[in-house]
Amino acid sequence: MRGPHNIIRLIRTGATLERTGAMKVILDALDAGPLLRVTFRTLVWPVQWLGYKGDVTMPPATRALTALGPAYIKFGQVLSTRPDVVGDELAMQLKVLQDKLPPFAVSVAKAEVEKELGAPLGKLFSSFSEPVAAASLAQVHKATRADTGEDVAVKVLRPGIEKAFRKDIDAFYFAARCIEVLSPASRRLRPMDVIEHFEGVVTGELDLRLESSAAAEFAANTEGDHGFRVPEVVWPLSARRVMTLGWAEGLSAADVDAIEAAGHDRRELATRVLQLFLRHALRDGFFHGDMHQGNLKVAANGDILAYDFGIMGRIDEYTRRVYAEILFGFIRKDYKRVAEVHFEAGYVPPDRDVDEFARALRAVGEPIFGMDASRISMARLLNYLFEVTEKFGMETRTELILLQRTMVVVEGVARTLDPHMNLWSDARPVVEDYIKESIGPKALARDLFRTARVLSRFGPRLPQMAEAALIRTTNPPQEPPRKRVWPKLGWMSAGAGVALAAVWASQFF
Repeated sequence: MRGPHNIIRLIRTGATLERTGAMKVILDALDAGPLLRVTFRTLVWPVQWLGYKGDVTMPPATRALTALGPAYIKFGQVLSTRPDVVGDELAMQLKVLQDKLPPFAVSVAKAEVEKELGAPLGKLFSSFSEPVAAASLAQVHKATRADTGEDVAVKVLRPGIEKAFRKDIDAFYFAARCIEVLSPASRRLRPMDVIEHFEGVVTGELDLRLESSAAAEFAANTEGDHGFRVPEVVWPLSARRVMTLGWAEGLSAADVDAIEAAGHDRRELATRVLQLFLRHALRDGFFHGDMHQGNLKVAANGDILAYDFGIMGRIDEYTRRVYAEILFGFIRKDYKRVAEVHFEAGYVPPDRDVDEFARALRAVGEPIFGMDASRISMARLLNYLFEVTEKFGMETRTELILLQRTMVVVEGVARTLDPHMNLWSDARPVVEDYIKESIGPKALARDLFRTARVLSRFGPRLPQMAEAALIRTTNPPQEPPRKRVWPKLGWMSAGAGVALAAVWASQFF
């Protein structure tokens, strides 16, 4: 249902932003000029009565996004981690979206648990609390298992969330199609593919069985990571709309004052968050794709606790090597190599000049290299990066969307903990270790061994495959003889032809 009826949905989006006061906050955060402000306000002011009123007790931006629906909330969660992009005021308003949204009734959650797990709540849990956290798609309750007495976290999807999300996504698809039609230059950004990717990611969040599986895999991959823990999945108490994990006790990563008061080293935590993300992405190719403050806690012993595994990213080994080489090139200031990697991977069209691209990348890297985060304007940097990609015809890489988005979020989390962190120096040890392991003689030997192992599985079939190839080479297929048209007509057509011929002949005899 991606038709023009979505125009009303998009108009209502603008109207809601204006009615709630969020439009002014957004334009202020973007530092929009007078012309842009007048244009937007003139378009939406007359129809603001069509917008949703929202919860008047909330700040404008939070009020607007929660009124518009889950997909808009997801977008706001990402922006909440980037005060350097959207400004401190807007980021502070959007932090509420991480885990402090209005919950639904505990009675509804209990009924959902009983329905999904097929047993009375009292037989499953000896206690079941009011919601302790509520986000865009689900809310969490603290409970105690009836059989073991263990404290657990029970996640329950919001009622009707699938239908609400579908409505948002339909409007997004329509908007993306309109953008492609009205702005041909935007097609290189592949807005339709971006929305399709976003749809696939969030659709996975709507089946908690998949999230449980992702949590178990992530826990197995990171079991040996110092200072990092993943709660254990309780499989007997998990289903499609309900997931149960071991309880994770700790301070929210967003509560910087409490973290400092507890005696934790914020600088070390910021470095660890960034390095853990890079290690998971490069080493495992499987990483937490929603790593904002609302999904991270700091335990009493200083361990970082991760939860909410609905969005997980996966990248193949080739893409990991490309990504690592790009990062490593920036770290070493080898912009020519960074440019070459982009061309080798097909990220930049081959008809562009590699030296010019390297010069443009130097203009990106040099102003921020060695600076602490508090002196870097990410808004200006992102704006210049957009200009560079447009100039060199780079298309959006859908396989890297989640990786890049999460990198932005993780850097935002780290900067919240330590505003003076240095991204490049913190990332260097992890990237260098990966480069040593994945690029070089050892990696080549490992790749050849894997190739030989694949070929060995086909060993019994190799003689047959070789024989078939030789037969095709020595006896190329003959061009089939041309068939006469008459037989194709069939007996019915032939009979009709004879009848017509007889009629024609009767005119003369």
